[in-house]
Amino acid sequence: PRSKLLTFEGCNYFRQRLVLSTLSSRPVRIARVREDADEPGLREFEAGFIRLLDKLTNGSRIEVNETGTSVFYHPGLLAGGKLEHDCSCQRSIGYFLEPLMMLAPFAKCSVCVTLRGLTSGPEDPSVDYYLMCVLPLLKKLLPVGEVELKIHRRGVGRDGCGEVVFSCPVVRKMRPVQMTEEGKVRRVRGVAYTVRANPSMANRMVDSARSVLNKFLPDVYIYTDIVRGAEAGKSPGYGLTLVSESTEGMMHAANGSSHCMQTVQCFSQWSCSPLLLRYQKTLEDRQHYCSLKRESE
Repeated sequence: PRSKLLTFEGCNYFRQRLVLSTLSSRPVRIARVREDADEPGLREFEAGFIRLLDKLTNGSRIEVNETGTSVFYHPGLLAGGKLEHDCSCQRSIGYFLEPLMMLAPFAKCSVCVTLRGLTSGPEDPSVDYYLMCVLPLLKKLLPVGEVELKIHRRGVGRDGCGEVVFSCPVVRKMRPVQMTEEGKVRRVRGVAYTVRANPSMANRMVDSARSVLNKFLPDVYIYTDIVRGAEAGKSPGYGLTLVSESTEGMMHAANGSSHCMQTVQCFSQWSCSPLLLRYQKTLEDRQHYCSLKRESE
């Protein structure tokens, strides 16, 4: 019925609106998308996300006006299946991977999607963020099957050329998860990677990050991923992803890429800042409690 049509204005929450429209089977119209901007209408990465939705669904109807300032989306059946998608280099793969993880458990068939583009970028979390933090939470919700996210090739910079594969089985029901207590931090895990760069930079990132985190707890392990040859993209770069786990199983992540800072030591310490600011309460290790002070200021 026509009364089910939902109307929104602006480009805010663009992905969330289309994801919820797909799950609820309610058509939406998004008007006045950057209407007053110098370059009005949809951006390339937003159009790419619409194309990804079109591949995932069967029977969807999508209408975009000539200026790109109005989008009508009538969702079809969320079919799933095996598909490939080239992501826009304006945003990283994480921009497309996040809504894909929301939709995949509700698809009619198992989902196996190959995404190509930037594995890390300045505006979106890297794929390591989803691999180390979001994927464990998704596995708690799904009772059967294996949800996997594999990084086949890393790509940084505007040249992209990264490749990841996300797969999710058919899910008939989801387990309830109760996570109300934050708990105290008991350990930190992470990965420092380099792409077509000096391998020593990864070790320097690890040493610099540990010099900050070991002041508060001893259980800190950061492994290195040195990418060369066919597993690397065309542009050099490096990055760091950190994930803290509490005594109650709560996880928080922070990540950074070489787009943000150039000095490796400063970059690593800057990447630790979100975790330190998030846990201004107390941190717990096996032997004692210690108060977290903002020594970095």
